[in-house]
Amino acid sequence: MASSEFLDDLLPGTRRALLHRVATAQSQGRSPSLVGAVMRDGQPVWSGARSCVDDHEPDMNTQYRIGSITKPFTAVAVMRLRDEGLLDLSDPLDEHLPGTGVGEVTIAQLLSHTAGLAAETPGAWWERSPSALRPGFAEVLGEQPSLHPAGRRHHYSNPGYTLLGAVVERLRGESWADVVRHEICLPLGMDRTSAQPQAPSAGGWAVHPWADAMLPEPAEDLGLMAAAGQLWSTAGDLCRFAAFLAEGDGRVLSAESVREMRAPAAPPEAGEWDGGYGLGMQLALRDGRTLTGHTGSLPGFLAALWVSVEDGLAGVVLANATSGPAVGTVAADLVRIVAEAEPRMPRPWRPLPAADHALLELAGPWYWGATVVGLRLASDGGLEFGPLAGGGRRSRFRAEPDGTWTGLDGYYAGEKLRVVRREGVVSHLDLGSFVFTRQPYEPTAAVPGGVDEGGWRGLSR
Repeated sequence: MASSEFLDDLLPGTRRALLHRVATAQSQGRSPSLVGAVMRDGQPVWSGARSCVDDHEPDMNTQYRIGSITKPFTAVAVMRLRDEGLLDLSDPLDEHLPGTGVGEVTIAQLLSHTAGLAAETPGAWWERSPSALRPGFAEVLGEQPSLHPAGRRHHYSNPGYTLLGAVVERLRGESWADVVRHEICLPLGMDRTSAQPQAPSAGGWAVHPWADAMLPEPAEDLGLMAAAGQLWSTAGDLCRFAAFLAEGDGRVLSAESVREMRAPAAPPEAGEWDGGYGLGMQLALRDGRTLTGHTGSLPGFLAALWVSVEDGLAGVVLANATSGPAVGTVAADLVRIVAEAEPRMPRPWRPLPAADHALLELAGPWYWGATVVGLRLASDGGLEFGPLAGGGRRSRFRAEPDGTWTGLDGYYAGEKLRVVRREGVVSHLDLGSFVFTRQPYEPTAAVPGGVDEGGWRGLSR
C-alpha cells in the first residue's frame, strides 16, 4: 500500500507501476516485508510496501538494518575531517592510527577499497557472532591482512572501514556512532537513523530456500566493525540522505566534496565495466544512466539506495530477508520507472544576466589543427568546450582570478585553458600545450612546428 505521509505529486500510472515493482519484488523474492521509496528533487514523493502479514505493511518510518549503506556515512565523517584540515586523503594510516600493521595504506585507499585488505575478518562469521570475539585490530585484520598490493586493484574490504571508523574516533575524541549521529544524521533531519534499533523496527528473517518457512536471524552488535555496517534506518531517512548525496549540504559536507565522493576512485574488475567505486560510494550504469549510492546486507536484512543526479531521483528499497529480493535492481528500477514516465522538466532557457564582450570574443568555433571544436558561454559564467557534433573531448571550465580557466570534468579536468592575446586581440587558446586557432593551422598563430609557407594546396599533376 502506498503511504500518503509526504509530498505525493506523481501520476496515478506512475504510482501503480512503482507499487507493482515493489509488490513483485516482495512476492517473488519471498521477503517477509519490503518497502520502497522515491526521492525527487530533494523531496520524498512516493512510498509503497508489502508484507506477509495482512494490514501490517511497513511505512517510511519503519527501521530496517541497512548494512553497508553505513559505509557512505563513515566516508562522509572522514571527508569532514579532510575538509577541516585534520587529515589528508593521501595520509598513510599510521599517521592517524599507528600500530595496526597496515599503516602504509592511505586514507583514500581505505575509502575506495583499494588498500588491498581482505574482504572479511578471520575466524567466525563476523556478522553473526558476538563482537567480543574481535576486541582489537589483531582480531579484525588477522595474521595476513593484505591480499593485494595497495593501490593496484579494487577489493572490497569490511575491515578497511573498521580502520576508518577508528580514525574518526581518534580525531574526534568520541565514538563513531556519536559522530555519525551528531555530525550527519541530526543536521539532515535523520532522527530515525541509529546504531541500535528503535521501534517501530522490522525483525530480521531467513527464508528457507525450498519451503515457505522462516527462521529468525540474530541481530548482533558489530562492536569494532560498526563503521562497516551497524546502522539502522528508514525509507524516509534514506530519502533525506539521498538528497544530500545528490546536492550536498553546507551543514554536513559541501556539494564539491560530495561530488568528489561520487567520482570514480577505483577501477572496476575485468568484465564489470558497468560499475565502480568512489570514496565510500558505489557507482553503477543502469539503463543508460549513472547511479551512485550503496547496497547493504546483514543477516535478516537487505537494503539499497541509488541516486541519479542527472534525473534528480533516488530509489530506496529495504527488506527483512537474508536473501531473495534483488533490492539493488529494484531500487534502480524505481528510478527508471519515474525517469521514463515523468522525465525531469528542463529549466527554462534564460539569457546571461549581462553580456561580457571579452568573453563573447571567445565564443564560437576553434581549430586544433584541422579539427573543429566549439566554445560557448554557459549561463553560470563558465565555458563549455567540445566537438560541434559526435563524440570527442568535452569539458566545462571555471574562471580563475588570474584570467585562466580550469577544467572541471572530462578529458581536461584540472587542466588550464589560457587565452593568449597579441596587441589586445585574441590570438589563440592554449589548452594543456594544445594550440587552438580561429582558422585551421592559422599562419599568424603560434602553432607548434609552424605552418608550411606554401599554405593549403590541391593535388599537383
